[in-house]
Amino acid sequence: MRYCFAAVLIAGSANCWNAGTPSWANDSSAELGVGGLTLTKNAAVSIESEELLITLDNITVRYVFLNHDANPVTLTVAFPLPNLDLAESANLSIPTTDPQNYVGFSTKVNGKPISFTVKQRAFLNDKDVTATLSELNIPLLPIGSQQLKISELPEKTLQRAVAESLLVQSGTNDKGLPLYDPTWTLKTAIVREQTFPPGKPVSVEHRYRTSVGRSVDSILRRGLRQSKDLAREVDRYKTDFCITDAVLKQIDSLAGSDKAGDGRVLERRITYVLKSGANWAGPIKNFRLVVDKGRASRVASFCGGDAKKISATASELRAVDFTPTQDLNIIILGRN
Repeated sequence: MRYCFAAVLIAGSANCWNAGTPSWANDSSAELGVGGLTLTKNAAVSIESEELLITLDNITVRYVFLNHDANPVTLTVAFPLPNLDLAESANLSIPTTDPQNYVGFSTKVNGKPISFTVKQRAFLNDKDVTATLSELNIPLLPIGSQQLKISELPEKTLQRAVAESLLVQSGTNDKGLPLYDPTWTLKTAIVREQTFPPGKPVSVEHRYRTSVGRSVDSILRRGLRQSKDLAREVDRYKTDFCITDAVLKQIDSLAGSDKAGDGRVLERRITYVLKSGANWAGPIKNFRLVVDKGRASRVASFCGGDAKKISATASELRAVDFTPTQDLNIIILGRN
């Protein structure tokens, strides 16, 4: 298995490298790029403020919206979950075993919990195969208790699913029985109707589990980043996470002697989709981001300007009239 990073983003792709054959290269998972609420371009409703708190366990976003129109505006508000390429599911960091709400999403409006609808569709090479999977009694997202359902399918059903390229055989279990992996891409959105009264602020809070990509060592460690074979990937890291010389110096301090098998630096990655915030009327008037790395000994890096340290573990960014033009990539490194 190659060492893989960021396999699934809202609009991302897999990037992998193979640094020889070290044993630690097998232990890697890729983060999902989850983000905020979206809707079609709207000229009446603005984001007066957005507070975004990102930790390794949870992401919490608090909005205040304002309808500038003279009449109430009712909109379909969507919270899109990342597309899941199930052919790569073994490498993905999926926070929960709920086959529908697999990031543990919850939301409140003006302080009160509200319900929502989860919509899921399965696609194979741009063909909608949702109905076919339903007919075959194959779960759209076979995780948790749903995983067993595929192995329990009748032989005739398995043969048809394989013939239609919905399943591929992937070895055998400890009893010698064949195992199968799904091949489709799952698209999921959490949707609801929201009415914004004229001239009255509406507060919306949503919270979900963080999808954290993990690797047991980091390409940014000196012994790896100086490899010519990894130069392109190191440059990508420096761009995506705004890695400075000061950050590299901190990483080198973490790695200590940097000897093989001794200087490993545990790497965690979080992606937050910010660009959806540009769909509302005008810029976000007041934006606040807090990233908490969890332990003071860890090193965190992300783009967006000069972050202010507000505690031993947290850093803060503030912006006025903020229009997001790119998504947020965060890297957190430490010995634990």
